[in-house]
Amino acid sequence: MREILHIQGGQCGNQIGAKFWEVVCAEHGIDPTGRYTGDSDLQLERINVYYNEASCGRFVPRAEEDLNMENVYYSEMKDAGFFDPDWE
Repeated sequence: MREILHIQGGQCGNQIGAKFWEVVCAEHGIDPTGRYTGDSDLQLERINVYYNEASCGRFVPRAEEDLNMENVYYSEMKDAGFFDPDWE
């Protein structure tokens, strides 16, 4: 299995990282709640490179490392709910 280490640093890095995950989600057919909404088996073929599947069937990014001293960005990501592995 292939793995990618994704680390974001500072405000600029976090903004670029957020765009990165937005693009990866679109490519693999994952909506903001972590559910697969795609229409192609090809989208699921290598989804485990970027995501783990939670017990509830939603996909959670395998890595999300934010190095930022400002709580604003963290709050935005947490409020979006996308990176929360504890979905019910």
